[in-house]
Amino acid sequence: MRRRLFVLIFVLSVMAGCGVRTDGQVTIPETEPSSKTSARVELAEAMDAFGVLKQLDDAWQKRDCAAVERLTTWAESTLGGRACKATRNGRPAPARKRYTEAEFFLPNAADEDRWFVALARKPDPAYFLFVNEGDNWRIGAGPILVTGKSREPIEGAVPTDDPSTGVKARLAPQRYLAYLTDPAGVSGVTFPKGDAIRGLFGELVQRTEKVRPDRLTTDVRLIDGPQRALKLPDGGALVIHALEIEYRQKTGPGRSSLSHPLYGKGDLRGFTGKAKPAGLTGTEIVLVATEITGGTKMSTIALRRGLATLTAD
Repeated sequence: MRRRLFVLIFVLSVMAGCGVRTDGQVTIPETEPSSKTSARVELAEAMDAFGVLKQLDDAWQKRDCAAVERLTTWAESTLGGRACKATRNGRPAPARKRYTEAEFFLPNAADEDRWFVALARKPDPAYFLFVNEGDNWRIGAGPILVTGKSREPIEGAVPTDDPSTGVKARLAPQRYLAYLTDPAGVSGVTFPKGDAIRGLFGELVQRTEKVRPDRLTTDVRLIDGPQRALKLPDGGALVIHALEIEYRQKTGPGRSSLSHPLYGKGDLRGFTGKAKPAGLTGTEIVLVATEITGGTKMSTIALRRGLATLTAD
């Protein structure tokens, strides 16, 4: 049976308020050692873990980078490291919304990697990946903003050793990497018209032209991590994964500073402290929720990008 719950905003406010101190620091509530013999995530536990979102929102608002680090993991922690410290140097803190009416999809797998996915319906649909580390729940990815329609997962995670759906779930990140690094299209990887990843691909191609006479090179890499994929009807899968895009921008001949910096004044000031750098190296994280059908089709149903690091020459 698929487990779901729509959580009202006043319930979340009560649950998530625990662990917030009035001295400007955000703490994680102490978690008692689990007495369960199974590693399976239960609905009540997932519902309680969703309250970590409010703690993270408060930490960002107060620029409490130590709390941001404790409340995040995997790809989301990369977005909260130097990016959080940059907000102390004048970069605006990210505008984080208070998400409610969550529907929980539990992997129902009794292994050491304890995780679940939540789909918050309001204020805008977004996916979140929660991961349990050291008996504390942390946000591994999210919000990942919904950009397309998806079928609802059915009970259970996709086994990594599944010879059909499991293989397709493992290959999904690699296929994204092949698509984004293949301007000629020789890999044969395609996405449907209007897919969000096609828009990102177009931007990667156009950025080189937009910054001229500056020079720009781009690298795309995968962010490693355990497979986190939920079963969809008819042999499909919902896969949560992440990419890293690194931009290296240099001045053109005869110039001492960049003509068209990729990033604005707030980012430059917060990360580098410079207004007119001679070169930039920036790393963006792309969080993705992908739907794989029972056949071979693949589509992006949710995507979010964020600047993780920026250095100046």
